[in-house]
Amino acid sequence: MKLYLAPGACSLSEHIALLEAGLPFERVIVDLRSKRTQDGRDYNEVNPKGYVPALVLDDGQTLTENVAILDWIADRCPRLAPTGELAHSRMLEMLAFISTEIHKQFVRVFFPTGDPEKQAALQKIGQRLAYIADRLKGDYLLGGDMTVADAYLYVMLRWAQAKGCALPPPLPEYKARMERRESVKSALAHESGGKA
Repeated sequence: MKLYLAPGACSLSEHIALLEAGLPFERVIVDLRSKRTQDGRDYNEVNPKGYVPALVLDDGQTLTENVAILDWIADRCPRLAPTGELAHSRMLEMLAFISTEIHKQFVRVFFPTGDPEKQAALQKIGQRLAYIADRLKGDYLLGGDMTVADAYLYVMLRWAQAKGCALPPPLPEYKARMERRESVKSALAHESGGKA
């Protein structure tokens, strides 16, 4: 199995989740500007959408999109999925919220047409993070145990802080809790050029 990723991109969430799940995989770095993989391959041949992540399964099938890949990982590692009534639906609900209401806003932060657009996006991100903060009742997003949704939220929190967006309580403690996990430490070390 191969995970196509770009260091610091949203594919960090899959990187963390795969490590957390203990699933064996090969990391393939993608240069998003040139659309080339680290071995010189045209990334558009892997994912015609041209962005990360992409997960090529052992049977040759390719999955793209954070929500789909994270759901697939949770299906393979049930301890990364919440339990209880409506648990799977609640996880998908949160993954979709993170994807559409937080992640999508960062396009206007990273590639703004002007400062007013960037500031409006940061304000919207702050509102969405406040919504999550108000509902965070356990150590993790969907209760007392980490799920794949936490890997995705963690990446969004990193981006928010990097762009000067204050994290409302208890999200700073939550982010620190995530950073103590070996999967997060390992993924960050690998993506920054350190050990895997």
